[in-house]
Amino acid sequence: MHEEWSQRATNILKSELARAGIGYEELIRRLGEIGVEESYKGIANKINRGAFSFAFFMQCMKAMKIENIRL
Repeated sequence: MHEEWSQRATNILKSELARAGIGYEELIRRLGEIGVEESYKGIANKINRGAFSFAFFMQCMKAMKIENIRL
């Protein structure tokens, strides 16, 4: 059950990145602009495993200037 939720979280984040036309490198740059330091490897691991906090998800949404998402 936990894996299903992790996969859903990953899918939502990846979908929002794709919709915005933003890759991991650009996400890292934008996160840095809001004071969140991440490496490429760290971002890739978090997103691909679905092992990220809701706080990280919100940081990504803020970095992408996304205010609303559909669950």
